[in-house]
Amino acid sequence: MTESSLHPTDTMSVPERPFSRVARSVAGYGVVTALMLITPLLVFAPAALFHCAMRNNRIAAWSAALVATGLAGLYFAEVANTSALADARLAYTSYIGIVLSVVVPSIAALPLVQQRRKFGTVLMFALIVSAAGLVLTEFVMRSMSFSPYAMQVQQMSATASQIATMVKQNGVRDSQLWLLNRVSMLVPAMAIFQVGLVFVLSLMMYGRLSAWRAFALRGADRATMRQTYLFRNLQLPEWVLFLFVAGGLTPLLTGIWQLIAANVLTVVFCLYLLQGLAIFRAILVRTGAGWVGSLLGFFILAMLCLTGIGLVLLAGAGLFDPFVDFRKLNRKDDSHESHTD
Repeated sequence: MTESSLHPTDTMSVPERPFSRVARSVAGYGVVTALMLITPLLVFAPAALFHCAMRNNRIAAWSAALVATGLAGLYFAEVANTSALADARLAYTSYIGIVLSVVVPSIAALPLVQQRRKFGTVLMFALIVSAAGLVLTEFVMRSMSFSPYAMQVQQMSATASQIATMVKQNGVRDSQLWLLNRVSMLVPAMAIFQVGLVFVLSLMMYGRLSAWRAFALRGADRATMRQTYLFRNLQLPEWVLFLFVAGGLTPLLTGIWQLIAANVLTVVFCLYLLQGLAIFRAILVRTGAGWVGSLLGFFILAMLCLTGIGLVLLAGAGLFDPFVDFRKLNRKDDSHESHTD
């Protein structure tokens, strides 16, 4: 198979550009990234910084991140100044959380991206840094007498209570609502996985942009370009299994350790769902399903997920993939899978 990515120790070659062009590029990327940080386009903010480094250099990406952080800070400061105290605290929380859980992890993961590390490796590194950023956000806001975690738990508990009340009217017993009653425990896991989806989508976007850039500059083969940075090649590091085992100790623990283990287990379960979905996508491609067959396949999978069977199958496939290697990604004749798509 044609080699479609660099060795992990190699770095991407960045063309030399005049300082004036680099400065204009940094300003442009900074403004665009700032707009992404304050809109739903946040999911592609890391991709913008990665692409800035690809077109210029790592220092340019750092500079663009600083520009974006400053401009976004001005926006959130204006929102806080024109809002009530509670809304102002939410604005500060949003800003600090976005910077520490999205911007900082993007900059931290940039060397791995430039070295063409595997998709799963970059994703897990970014998630760890993001989790630390979310914890730091909590501590910073508590210094301002406000707890984002407590607020989210309260909102989640209220929502769960409303749903439980509606469900009980249909004759469901309290014993069948144990998961719904404890869903507020999983607030940190939900936040971490949401950030994880940001990096998944951004790495996919970056992979597409870098592949097209390689084709435009060097006339790369289209077949090779299509095989690079594919979502269907997402493969989590094998050490994630240890996190799964640690999370499985949740029923045996109590207090804060049970809370930590439950959230670790939830995050790992969701990641294995993603890996299972990547395996399913790889099977569709391998069988030549085409877009019609893929649409039908995902429709059937969605129906199975509604019953719970699909979720179990996806998570099981993702969990056992390191042992079975369903997609044959670890064969020596396979190309080194990098990040995304």
